[in-house]
Amino acid sequence: MKTIILDEPRQFRLTETDAPGRPGHGEALVRVRRVGICGTDLHAFKGDQPFLTYPRILGHELGVEVIDLGPGAESTGLRIGDHCAVEPYLNCGVCSACRRGRTNCCASLRTLGVHTDGGMREWVILPATKLHKAPGVSLDHLAVVEMLCIGAHAVRRAALPPGAPALVIGAGPIGLSVMQFAQLAGAQVIGMEMSDRRTEFASTQLGVQDWVDPRHEPVEALRRLLGGDLPLTVFDATGNPRSMAQALHYVEQGGSLVYVGLVQADIPLPDPEFHRRELTLLASRNATGEDFAHVIGQIAAGKVQLGPWITHRATPEEMLDEFPNWLNPDYGVVKAMLEL
Repeated sequence: MKTIILDEPRQFRLTETDAPGRPGHGEALVRVRRVGICGTDLHAFKGDQPFLTYPRILGHELGVEVIDLGPGAESTGLRIGDHCAVEPYLNCGVCSACRRGRTNCCASLRTLGVHTDGGMREWVILPATKLHKAPGVSLDHLAVVEMLCIGAHAVRRAALPPGAPALVIGAGPIGLSVMQFAQLAGAQVIGMEMSDRRTEFASTQLGVQDWVDPRHEPVEALRRLLGGDLPLTVFDATGNPRSMAQALHYVEQGGSLVYVGLVQADIPLPDPEFHRRELTLLASRNATGEDFAHVIGQIAAGKVQLGPWITHRATPEEMLDEFPNWLNPDYGVVKAMLEL
């Protein structure tokens, strides 16, 4: 089967590998139709993804078709021919986190395309429980579900008070997903971004109208927007250590700071300021099956419009040349899609 392997940083290889056999108990064989390109993939290509080893088959944002079902898999409700989004977090099911329903932070979690080989290949066998069927949702949009779940999970973690102001730092794909679900939760969303292109996209497609530039007295700008207050909740979706350290200064007394982005660095926090404000600091990692069900439901209900998000496409042959361009901010990528 056709397979793309990242042998080392900045070195993809398109090759043929053996097709998988029949699925085992509780498993499904799926045909990969779409692979969304994520920040994790970009970092893996650059060589600074903290949990990845090489060589690796990337790809965890997947739109797939069910080809075969192993014994017991039909009990999940799956049928051959179903189109599904993939929950790419392979959890053990027995550790303390799993027993408490926190499958997204399982003690031995393996994420497709990071800790184990992912979906940049024609077929793959997966646990049937990790497939979320979505009748009427396109393959393109199924491959964006996982990205949206990252934002939806962060918003659920934050327990946003309806109507309260929430600042989202970074308007890349993950930041956009946070904005989308913060809006659906009823928050007053403010964006912080340096890129005019990203600001325009979020303003046009999501209707986010209040913006702050972090280079120009952002604390004062936030207070002007909010009548002297600061946002009650701040999400940092940049994966930038400087931004993540600075984000604490944008949170109102008694508010919450949510780190959605991941970076291979230590983040310094001024403890006196942290205590003075009695802040809540949250990490948000991956998502759960509950988040997948919620996101698919919102897409099916027409509350999330994804058409404009997919700005670039490539076949496997084209991707080898195109992928380096997708790292360039001037290339205008919001979401790139690999078509298999």
